[in-house]
Amino acid sequence: MQIRKGTTEDIEAVSALYDDVNDYLESHTNFPGWRKGIYPAREDAALGVSEGGLFVAAMDGRIVGTFILRHQPEAGYALVDWQSHLDEQQVLVLYTFAVHPQYLHQGIGKKMLEYILAHAAQAQVRAIRLDVYEKNVPAIRLYEKLGFQYMDTVDLGYGMYGLDRFRLYQRLI
Repeated sequence: MQIRKGTTEDIEAVSALYDDVNDYLESHTNFPGWRKGIYPAREDAALGVSEGGLFVAAMDGRIVGTFILRHQPEAGYALVDWQSHLDEQQVLVLYTFAVHPQYLHQGIGKKMLEYILAHAAQAQVRAIRLDVYEKNVPAIRLYEKLGFQYMDTVDLGYGMYGLDRFRLYQRLI
C-alpha cells in the first residue's frame, strides 16, 4: 500500500470512495453518522486538494482509503482543555478518515494512522487532534489502540443531522 498526497486527478476517485462508504453505511450500522451527498462529499475532497491536505492510500492503482489533514480545527475544539498549550501551526487535525468498504478489516486504517503519526513527526508537528462521533465505537477503538487520548465530549453543531456529541482525542508527538 502506498500513501501519498492527493491531487486534482484523485478527486473523482475519492468522491466515488465517499459514495461507496456512504452506501455501505446505509445498509450497515452507520457508526460515524455520515450521509451521502452531505458528508463526506466531492467538495470535501476538492477542498482537501486545494488546501494541500488530502491524502490517499492506494493499492494496485486503486484508492482504498483517504484522509485530510489541516491545521484549522472545528470551532468546538476551543471548548476543550487540551492540557497542552499549542498554537494551530503545531497541531494537525484529522478529518474525513475513510477506508473503502471492500478493504475493511485489513489493517488499512491502522497503516494510515501510523503514516499520519510519522508524517506529523517529520513535519515537526507536536500533536494530532481529531473528533469522532460518540457512537463510532470501531473508530474509537482504533484511535485508542494507537495511543490517542480522550480529552472531552462536545457538541460540534451537527445536531440537525442527529450528531450532537463528539469525542475529542489528541496524540502528542
